[in-house]
Amino acid sequence: MKTIILAAGIGQRLGDIPGNSSEKKPKCLLEFDGRSLLQRHLEILHHYGIDDIVIITGFESDMIKSTLSRIGADHVDTCFNPDFTKGSILSMLSGLNTLEASQNFILMDADVLYDHNILGRLINSDKENVFLLDQDFEMGEEPVKLCVRNEHLVEFRKQLDESLDFDFMGESVGFFKFTSATGKLLGLKAAEYVDKGEDEAPYEEVIRDLLLAKPEQYSFEDISGLPWLEIDFPDDVVRAKDIILPKLTDLP
Repeated sequence: MKTIILAAGIGQRLGDIPGNSSEKKPKCLLEFDGRSLLQRHLEILHHYGIDDIVIITGFESDMIKSTLSRIGADHVDTCFNPDFTKGSILSMLSGLNTLEASQNFILMDADVLYDHNILGRLINSDKENVFLLDQDFEMGEEPVKLCVRNEHLVEFRKQLDESLDFDFMGESVGFFKFTSATGKLLGLKAAEYVDKGEDEAPYEEVIRDLLLAKPEQYSFEDISGLPWLEIDFPDDVVRAKDIILPKLTDLP
């Protein structure tokens, strides 16, 4: 199984972080307790037996490459997305183009601090086309929401239609496990967006299209209660250090 880590973005909303270097760097290089998000991803993936990894770079790509070399991760591939200032759909498409014909894969956002058991839950799931859902979240405009009705996912978006009928919802962690067949469909659908000039779209919209077309082919694992945080704003860095980091369990 391969892992695609999306790490091309500029992270404009993050601004200047107190206590971090004034040098602007990719969010995946933010350090917590002396280890970057990127290093943590690689260590956790290795623990679960996954070393076939490609990182989709863009902003300050050379900094990511230098970090990989410094931490002894030269086996990890990088794929540069020259259009990293546009939508994340282009980064996902770049990653999909690296897959082999029959390769199942993990798709991950790079800007998440999380307990290793979360990724373990995804990797070890016996289901196909798996989302991760956390019911313990604060409602608002930022969380990408997953809605469930009769044990099936019925929506995947930040903004929900008021008329939507569902049993419960949770926040998407931003980690997914897909089959090779779904990867092909994602690539075709993403290319459609690009051809229509909709390359500013977030990659979640492409996944949503496939989910709503055939919801019975998708499933989820509920990781409620396990600590994690997506880092978008300066306050998130503080929360990550003060609240999330102390709750993380060590790898065995």
